[in-house]
Amino acid sequence: MNEQQSTLYALSPERLLTKEERALIWNKSQSHKDSEQERRISEEIVRNWNRGEMKIANILLEGDAGTGKTQLAKALSANFGLPYTKVTCFADMDKSDIIGAILPVLSTEGLEQLELNDQAALKALYEGDGFQSATAILTSVLKFTPEEAVSKLKQLMKLANDHAEGENVEYRFYPSEIVRAYQHGYLLEIQEPNVIRDAAVLMALNSALELDGSLNLPTEVIRRHPDFIVVITTNRSYAGARPLNEALRDRIQHAEKMDLPTKEVMVERAIAKTGYQDEQVLDVLAKIIITLDKAARANAIKGVAGMRSFFYWVDAIAGGASAKESLYYKVIYKITTDSDEIKLLEDALNLEGLIKSLEQLEDHVKKNEKSMRSK
Repeated sequence: MNEQQSTLYALSPERLLTKEERALIWNKSQSHKDSEQERRISEEIVRNWNRGEMKIANILLEGDAGTGKTQLAKALSANFGLPYTKVTCFADMDKSDIIGAILPVLSTEGLEQLELNDQAALKALYEGDGFQSATAILTSVLKFTPEEAVSKLKQLMKLANDHAEGENVEYRFYPSEIVRAYQHGYLLEIQEPNVIRDAAVLMALNSALELDGSLNLPTEVIRRHPDFIVVITTNRSYAGARPLNEALRDRIQHAEKMDLPTKEVMVERAIAKTGYQDEQVLDVLAKIIITLDKAARANAIKGVAGMRSFFYWVDAIAGGASAKESLYYKVIYKITTDSDEIKLLEDALNLEGLIKSLEQLEDHVKKNEKSMRSK
């Protein structure tokens, strides 16, 4: 973490983190460029940090895919020196996904009745040091994706309970990633809570966002750590998404509308990210991304032309790909493969003269490559 950042945005300078917690603080790469939103949020949080009921600790970042929401959440972890963790919400989440899971500790004989992969998963949980949540253990030890870990945990809960025998079975509570961050004071990114269907789950999530709130766990009642910061990231065009729950939105103290950055910022970030330096090329590519983004919105096309597409397109051209050909397999086909929708996007580019500009770039890039080889 940058020393200047840690001084400028210090929240609890006297706090001592464990080695494991320090490892969770996000480190800004050389390609990271501070955004206006990042500076604004950081300054607002620091300004209000010790103002009691005016404290800002619940942030909303709302925008299309590829506008840098998760990158911004991670940057705040670096700015504040807080461990970063995240949860990705899904439609069928239940309260155990918010609070955690209770599992019986099976005997050796009970474990041996299970499939080998289930045995391995339960042993990984039993041997956990309490630092990680149940899903984090399954993700890190057994290399599950977060979605697979959630599904596996539910299966294990049923299996373990089915094989638990006798009155003296030991039960162990495994907190969720949300509870771990809530109790220990981490920066937690909650991705797409607007897809959750169960009202009871949303109520549990609402409770976790109360500044002076507490959570009732099966084993204890815990209070919100004073350093706990929540960054909710929602995607306006995400399939299955619905308007963000009003009670959840009401608990937000600061919200940002995340759109594509300006052309100049896009070019600056692409140079830092890919190392490609030709600003004439980058200027045209950025204009095309911006135009496609506007055209997709105007024509209700579900796909998104975002920064990720921009970076990979630039990188393909830097590797020798044709700018016009790679436009399709790096950008347009990520937005849509429907012929009628592609025609609408092409029309938007032609209207701005950008297809012609792209064709002219081909000669410019070839001349540059020839010049480089002659040197």
